[in-house]
Amino acid sequence: MASVLDMALLALALSGPTMAFVPIGGGASTHISITGTALLQKVTETCRAVAEAAGHEFKPSGPSPEELVRACLGPTATGEVSGAKFHSALQEIYVQNGLVDRDFVNSAPHHFNSEAFLEGRGLITEGMVAIKANVQKENFQAARETLGRVLHTLQDFYSHSNWVELGYTEPYINLIQPDRPLENLADIDTATCSDCASGTCPNPILPNILKEKKLTSGYMGIFSAAKPKGKCSHGGAADLTSAVDPRGGINKDERRSDNVALHNAAVNAATAASLELLQDIRLAVGDNNFLRMMGIARSSVVCFVIDTTGSMSDDIEEARAVVYKIIDSKKGTQDEPSEYILVPFNDPSFGPMIRTTDPDEMKREISQLKAKGGGDIPEMCLSALQLALTGAPASSHIYVFTDATAKDIALKDTIVALIRSSKSTVSFFMTKSSKRRRRSIKRASFNDYKDLALASGGQAIQVSKHQLPQATDVILDTSTSALVTVLQRARNAGKEETFPFLLDESLKDITVYITGTGISFTLTNPAGVSQSSSEASGKLGTVQTVGNLRRIRLNADKQTGTWKINIKSNQPYTLKITGQSTITFIYDFVESFGGPHPGYAVLSGRPQAGQPATLMLSVMGRKGPSSMAIGDVGLVTVSGSETVSKGTTTDMGNGDILVTVDAVPGGEFVVILKGTDKVSNSEFQRQSTTQMSVSKVNIQAVIDSSVEPGKAFKLPFSVMTQGSGGKYSIDARNDRNFDMSYPNSLTLTAGQYTNATLTMTPPANTPSGTDVTLTMEAKSSDGVDSNYAVLRFSVVTKITDFAQPLCEVISVLADKCPQDVSQCGPFQWELSANLTDGNGTGIDRVSLSLGNGNLTYTSLSAPVIQANYTASCCSQILELVAVDKVGNVGKCYHSIERSAGPPALTLSLPLWLCLFISAFVARL
Repeated sequence: MASVLDMALLALALSGPTMAFVPIGGGASTHISITGTALLQKVTETCRAVAEAAGHEFKPSGPSPEELVRACLGPTATGEVSGAKFHSALQEIYVQNGLVDRDFVNSAPHHFNSEAFLEGRGLITEGMVAIKANVQKENFQAARETLGRVLHTLQDFYSHSNWVELGYTEPYINLIQPDRPLENLADIDTATCSDCASGTCPNPILPNILKEKKLTSGYMGIFSAAKPKGKCSHGGAADLTSAVDPRGGINKDERRSDNVALHNAAVNAATAASLELLQDIRLAVGDNNFLRMMGIARSSVVCFVIDTTGSMSDDIEEARAVVYKIIDSKKGTQDEPSEYILVPFNDPSFGPMIRTTDPDEMKREISQLKAKGGGDIPEMCLSALQLALTGAPASSHIYVFTDATAKDIALKDTIVALIRSSKSTVSFFMTKSSKRRRRSIKRASFNDYKDLALASGGQAIQVSKHQLPQATDVILDTSTSALVTVLQRARNAGKEETFPFLLDESLKDITVYITGTGISFTLTNPAGVSQSSSEASGKLGTVQTVGNLRRIRLNADKQTGTWKINIKSNQPYTLKITGQSTITFIYDFVESFGGPHPGYAVLSGRPQAGQPATLMLSVMGRKGPSSMAIGDVGLVTVSGSETVSKGTTTDMGNGDILVTVDAVPGGEFVVILKGTDKVSNSEFQRQSTTQMSVSKVNIQAVIDSSVEPGKAFKLPFSVMTQGSGGKYSIDARNDRNFDMSYPNSLTLTAGQYTNATLTMTPPANTPSGTDVTLTMEAKSSDGVDSNYAVLRFSVVTKITDFAQPLCEVISVLADKCPQDVSQCGPFQWELSANLTDGNGTGIDRVSLSLGNGNLTYTSLSAPVIQANYTASCCSQILELVAVDKVGNVGKCYHSIERSAGPPALTLSLPLWLCLFISAFVARL
């Protein structure tokens, strides 16, 4: 039963646009709205179950992402909560959902067009296998991307087939259960539609097809009008077959006056089907992993990349001390890290990457690090950093400890591409050792680390080994939830300059960082009160100086408004100002695409030079998007002479802003945002940290499916330049070191794509669920221009076991339960069931999805597993779940309520719907 709060949130959600399948027009429902409805309803259900199991009341204080995440993570934990990870996870799913209409526009199986039912079902079930395998390996981004594509195909079935015309209102469960046959499909020679000259007939399906319950779908021809005789068309202006007898079409993408009932039925069935698929995944992976896949986790991640050569003993000891301090001081707060990552490196080895959510395991792992070997410079630092960037969640803070330059400096461009793709921040703690012997490696120096830190928005801190313990306070500052950047600048040729910055009421723990040498500064608040760099503790804050780092922590009673910091230096320096706040934003550079279902696609590389830059930006506040008023949004240079290019904004609703910047700054730039927090009536300023620039080169590549271990995977790709043609070098690297072959150069003609193929072969023993990050780069012969593409794909073992585990109830003892439920307290009931997996892979996990009693079971390795359940007579419903080793889910449902039966899947009005509708909309 829905709570009063749920109904209130529902009313708020429904105050937005009406559901429909198309992005424009009167009453539109998109793949995004359908996906958002299902995702948010399932996340809410899962959060409620987790909170109640932990003894917490699940009671969001409002409808914003932050309030949902806070209620889900536990109301007792102190500290700020950011909804950015959750919102980013939703956007990743929405984007991949929409890209099906660009990347597979002419693929019948991806849209259930042209009666491609078996092939379409194959895409769904293969995708579900990959999602479950990815989650099992904690590769959540890969799982989200596949989920977005799978949901698009599943939803298209209900709009593009005649399922709802046949009178069905429930989802077709066989689409997600491949052990069940797809029944009563119309064959290729069976006519299915009557002619519709107007193209808008309410239901052109032939009467005998409706009577015999034959399943068909419309044929779609973007480049050809050919279709089998008598077959239905998809319909619409882009479908050439719709002008061929029988004319018209049966798609229910749009709500028109002639198809309102069918359109609404398709929306409801598609939403219910999405919920079924999500529930299957949730049961297969468990509630906690399902929520982690959805980005419901504390935003802090501790990720250390540590040099373990012989001279690093002191550094390792300090890293260990910092990890212990983070774990011990932040336990039970919202700042408690959601994940710990450790990547050691030496020479010639690096890794393995260690990932865990268990703080005690992280303590054990970092305690086992020992300094050994080495003795010469440099080391395999960038290879280890590559592992961290591809393994850590997006927007992570990564800390590198080393006293040596990089031996693998050839990876520098790949690292920059991964930083830009992941938007992670990398900070280096660099100490010098007198014991190390230098080997000559071209171009490698500590300046390379400074370049990477600046590109990511991190710090490059140079200290002596005995100073290192004082410098690591930066890690404690940034290992926190809801961290935002107010301002970041860098100056290569130091000079006197004043930097204004705006502090709002929501900001806490505000810290100013300056790295460089020969620096003096004066900080001034809005009231005109100043503090100089010579005052270690003053009216505005405390100043800590160690090595090349100056860390200024503002007092808690800071004033809101415009502050200024005047810096004098004749050397290069960087300035960064951060704080904690739930007011933040996420963004992606995008490009529009046309076709039958136009939309926006996230760029996998740099934006194109010579044209406006477009980005999609989502703003989050303490009470959701409605509590924010957006002011100026633009691009600003970080280094050198400051250039600000303001963009024009289009409000897409629900906090999503489409920004177009006509005059893109030269060189590296970041995104800057200003606005007003309506909760406090306080103006705010935020800045992105990852630097970006434009390029005349473009690389196009699309991952179509997962890859099987031991089999060659061929990836077609295309490269074009709008600049000078000629020879361009091609480089490709993957984070698993799988064998690859590709042309090392291509000759380009300006304005034309040149096609090529990359072949990769994962070893036969690659574990199922392994994700691979592939970085490709094309660079002009003079090295002046280049671009990259970062692609993810999954290695998944081919599955032959699609049978669900079987659950048979053997006995129920409930005679002692009173008919009057109010008297149930002293009494108990019992149930026994046998669980089997036949000739399948074997049962891996048994759990309760409903019921508050005690569950025990015999060994999972036995052919027949006996489960025994005991509960109070007050807890009258049980659903027992058995999951086999490849993620197939079997269930037992039993109720001792009078006249009770398994609950039918019904669609209540959607919760949280209009709060998160993405601008990345695409028609079905």
